[in-house]
Amino acid sequence: MIPLSDLIDDLHARGAKKVAVQLPEGLKRGTAMLARALRDEGFEVMVCGDACWGACDLALDALADADVLVHVGHTPVTPEKNVIYIPFRQDIDLEILHSAVSPLKNFSTVGLVTTIQHAHQTREMADWLQDHGIHVVVGEGSDRTPEPGQVLGCTYAAAKSAGADAYLFVGTGVFHAIGVSLATGKPTFALDPYGDGGVQEVSADRLLRKRFVQIEKAKSAKTFGILLSSKSGQCRKELAKRLETLSPDASVVLIREVSEMQLRNLGFDAYVNTACPRLALDDQSRFPMPVLSPAEFEIVLGLRSWDDYTIDEIE
Repeated sequence: MIPLSDLIDDLHARGAKKVAVQLPEGLKRGTAMLARALRDEGFEVMVCGDACWGACDLALDALADADVLVHVGHTPVTPEKNVIYIPFRQDIDLEILHSAVSPLKNFSTVGLVTTIQHAHQTREMADWLQDHGIHVVVGEGSDRTPEPGQVLGCTYAAAKSAGADAYLFVGTGVFHAIGVSLATGKPTFALDPYGDGGVQEVSADRLLRKRFVQIEKAKSAKTFGILLSSKSGQCRKELAKRLETLSPDASVVLIREVSEMQLRNLGFDAYVNTACPRLALDDQSRFPMPVLSPAEFEIVLGLRSWDDYTIDEIE
């Protein structure tokens, strides 16, 4: 999983003695093995045990007691000194793409997108699809998504830059695929490389109906908390400040972990999320009150029409 020899060479080149290691939730069980391997090489190791949901959630406070933070799982989303990023890679069998050929063959161009786990195979997947008659376009991403065709739950630049007639998302779940659909307005298909259901066309209709309900609920709110994340890759201070100026009933709330208990205790009638966009779109069921995206807040205030609905992205 981790190119340990390259990591050790990098740590020695930096003159590191004390190393903090951080793994995201899906990979945390590999923490002990990594820590032991680094200790065997003579490094003093500190494990970061808090929840981590991506490279936007770096344990930078650990650098107060360590020379370097080793973050496993992702590519950088913000420039940070003394952080080594080790992306998590998973190879897929290209033959799983067979199920995508038939539904995609009627489109002139197809944009191929995926997550960091499979982005190292984007060119291979594109070549395979080309060989099977699909005209594939791989878009360039942004600073937050440096790999070809890479998307995040908060950034769909690689999809939008492809400018394709339809899109194929290769990865687990359908959240990213729905995000691509909303960001591009084009037909989008999802292919789970580890599932057995083949390819499926996704629809944002169900999500949008749920969001409409939350928007309507929020129209009766008397107070709004503008959630400003203190996490390194989620802190959109200018956006939070701008949203606060839109209503005299809005207050910026600096927060690190957004939980049901915290939002209940704060006591606002509704919240506007400028942290991870998935909190509003994917996690609303966790919260008893509306948690809106910035665009949804503008709809509530009558500053934007429903027809001008856009998905929240961190550029």
